[in-house]
Amino acid sequence: MKFLRTFTVGLLLALSALTAQAGALTDYAENKVVDALIRAQAIGTPATWYVALYTACPTDSTAGTEVTGGSYARVSVTAGLTQWVGTQSAGSTTASSGTGGMTSNNATITFPAPTANWGTVTCWALTDASTAGNIWIFSALTVNKTINNGDAAPSFATGAATFQIDN
Repeated sequence: MKFLRTFTVGLLLALSALTAQAGALTDYAENKVVDALIRAQAIGTPATWYVALYTACPTDSTAGTEVTGGSYARVSVTAGLTQWVGTQSAGSTTASSGTGGMTSNNATITFPAPTANWGTVTCWALTDASTAGNIWIFSALTVNKTINNGDAAPSFATGAATFQIDN
């Protein structure tokens, strides 16, 4: 049985309203959560999260196909109350409490402008490194977004990268 699996995600990418399908913790993240909650082990969460884009979605146990080339780079977002809203209101710096395990970005997350075609982005994820590393959370987009050379820098507007941990 999977632990803490369902995410509800609403996203904006390149200023286009996108909704996302249910997302998930990867097997890596699920094991970290179980070890921390049940086995009293340090979870080892990163001080910085890296938001990544994918043309083929990761799964619980596979890496998917991340965008490459054309100035693409993961975007760093520091872990903390000022960067991730715990109460679903922009500008809030309170920890999650009575919000059903929801959080969202508290500032715009902007990727570099593409200098080559990135392809059709179908998913996004939170990883623990600027390259390689581990995927912790991923979600498929309901509306895919084709990103081409010369397009505006893709971004998630404040409050748009929202997810909920639910059992």
